[in-house]
Order: sequence, then C-alpha cells, then structure tokens
Amino acid sequence: MATTASSLIFSQPLCELMTTLTQYGRMAEKHWREHRPKLVRELEAKGQLHEALLEAEENTKDEMLELTQQFRRQGMTPQQAHDRAWEMVRENHILLPPES
Repeated sequence: MATTASSLIFSQPLCELMTTLTQYGRMAEKHWREHRPKLVRELEAKGQLHEALLEAEENTKDEMLELTQQFRRQGMTPQQAHDRAWEMVRENHILLPPES
C-alpha cells in the first residue's frame, strides 16, 4: 500500500493538526518530560498528552491575562505586571512539581 500525503495527515489526531503548542505548551512538555515522566507516559498511553498541554497553556494564558491586567491597574509597567504574573502562575500548570 502506497503512503500518500493524505494518509499521513489522517493518521494524526485532528486536534494536533489544528492546534500547535505555544511557548507555554512547549515549556510544559519539556518540563513534564523531565520532571513528571510517569504523568507523560500515562497521558501518552491515553492519547491525551497534547490535549493536556493545550489545557495547561490555555489556563496559564487566562490567569496571566487576568493578573497582568490587575497589576497594570495597580500602576505597574507592562513588563513588571507580566513578570509578576508569571512568577505567580508558572507553577500552577506549566512547571509542575517533580514526581516523588
């Protein structure tokens, strides 16, 4: 059986074709593979790793936006607001604690 471009495309989950990870998703994947290998294996076995990474980056973006806006209203510069929000949010979804 010959392999065609269309057969290669349809062999991948549709969500992976439609949504590319941002810097947050790529950072989460790198961190999780190093510090949470069991979690990654479980998610991969269920076919849910990409979906979990998308969710982590979406939650991070939402929390970052909310906090950044709050800090801007308090008089911080855009960079100060972003940096402070990142300090508060990064361990919630992206830089998860290591597995024991």
